Amino acid sequence: MASHKVLVIDDSAVIRNMVRDMLPKGNFDVLEAKDGVQGINLVRQERPTLIMLDFLLPRMSGWEVYQQIQAQPDLQSIPLVLMSGRKEEVTEKLQEPFEYFEFVQKPFDQKQLIEAIKAAMSKAKRRPAAVAAPAAAPAAAATGDTSGEMAALKAQVAKLQAEVDALKKQQAQILAFIKSKLK
Repeated sequence: MASHKVLVIDDSAVIRNMVRDMLPKGNFDVLEAKDGVQGINLVRQERPTLIMLDFLLPRMSGWEVYQQIQAQPDLQSIPLVLMSGRKEEVTEKLQEPFEYFEFVQKPFDQKQLIEAIKAAMSKAKRRPAAVAAPAAAPAAAATGDTSGEMAALKAQVAKLQAEVDALKKQQAQILAFIKSKLK
């Protein structure tokens, strides 16, 4: 039985088949989606252990699929590899360095694919725990469960710290850009 369920969301049957063929035999159960709508539905239904997401998709773009995944704490922890033939389209929406997902440029070979998958899994493990629904904290306080409330607050602090760190990186990039233009 396959130990990993991989969802490949790409409008190209060639890319979907190529990914299937490049993965080690027996370790992966490969699910396929040919557009963003089908892809996000499979993410919710199947809860894959890895998502390979093309950035340019019909019906719902890869960017929109990415946003929906990031909006749901239970989906954020799934390792994600974004794929595109044009990296600038990805970096236009998402600033480098990519903290919680990996990017692989099309066309890619087996070695690049395996490295991207390993990096995505590593990044997903380093991601701070998602914050539980806000309603959980008042319920915990009403029952006197301060450990649950404390854990939720710690998760919230970790998420905020990650956002602050990302903003600091963006600010440094903007300053470097401005300095380069002033020269």
